[in-house]
Amino acid sequence: MGMRAYIIRRIILMIPTLIGTTLLIFAVTQLLTPEQRAALYVTERTAVNIGEIIEKYHLRDPFYVQYGVWMQQVLSGNLGWSKKFNAPVLKMILQRAPASIELGMYCAPVIIITGIILGKKAAVHKDKAIDHITRATSIIGWSLPSFWLGILLLAIFYSGLGLFEPGRLSDAANAIVMDPTKFKVYTGMYTIDGLLNGNLWITFDAFKHLILPIISLTIQIIALMVRVMRSNMLEVLSKGYITAARAKGLTQKEVIDKHATKNALIPIVTLAGMLTAGLLNGVVITEYVFNYPGLGKFAATCALPPSDLPGVLGFTLLAAFMFVTANLIVDLIYAYLDPRIRLG
Repeated sequence: MGMRAYIIRRIILMIPTLIGTTLLIFAVTQLLTPEQRAALYVTERTAVNIGEIIEKYHLRDPFYVQYGVWMQQVLSGNLGWSKKFNAPVLKMILQRAPASIELGMYCAPVIIITGIILGKKAAVHKDKAIDHITRATSIIGWSLPSFWLGILLLAIFYSGLGLFEPGRLSDAANAIVMDPTKFKVYTGMYTIDGLLNGNLWITFDAFKHLILPIISLTIQIIALMVRVMRSNMLEVLSKGYITAARAKGLTQKEVIDKHATKNALIPIVTLAGMLTAGLLNGVVITEYVFNYPGLGKFAATCALPPSDLPGVLGFTLLAAFMFVTANLIVDLIYAYLDPRIRLG
């Protein structure tokens, strides 16, 4: 099977996965009363007749009827009205997505590159000092609760040293960004928009506010990446073709770089893709702790009592879509690295 045919097949298979995911998400709402579910169909802050909404959207009808009506609304862009933010949920998601994308954009390379390098070093120097230190650090990093780590970082660097304040921008930088005569928003990612506006000070200010959230998000995930990469590398190094390569007189560097690393990386692709998509869930706690106005803080605020059902459901749908899409991308990369997969 060619790569094009494999891509088409994987996209087609993605459709029932998405349908199944939305069915599960909507099924949870059936635990609520029709009056509570009516919040999913309110589109603006006006006086509404709950009875009319229940009747209009068939909220007392069988599950499959309700699901069909709800999916029509979702596909049309109506994810409901967020009472806590006094705005449509879709608008809030689009407004806050650039902040979370910007955070993930810096976290993902740090996680993947650092995890691969440290895991590779630990495997190559098995049972030596660097291996023991890496494994111990990984265990500690994986064991740290993200909310506790975030609070600890704020206590040390913000409260103690006064270096990195929470939020996304300083008050001075935010005043410039909010003024359309002084700053044009191109992407919503201020480290990039600062460069596009020729204002390096805004870029530096935005990046400074990203440092602590990046550290908090990456420590745990890097720990997992290191352990998996080390395990894969050790397995590859025990293979016969590695022994044969060494017998041919290749140097240790050539064996590691040309033969072992590529094969050890193939399983890492899956993990890296899932972890990158999982950053969306990880930002819920991290963004709330650091008062970072992205999707994570939006979801956390909506989840706090009294909960904002449309906001929570909208974020859940987005997270599910991200995971399914990430899985598709991982499958395609995997098939590119190992053609046997698409031929099977």
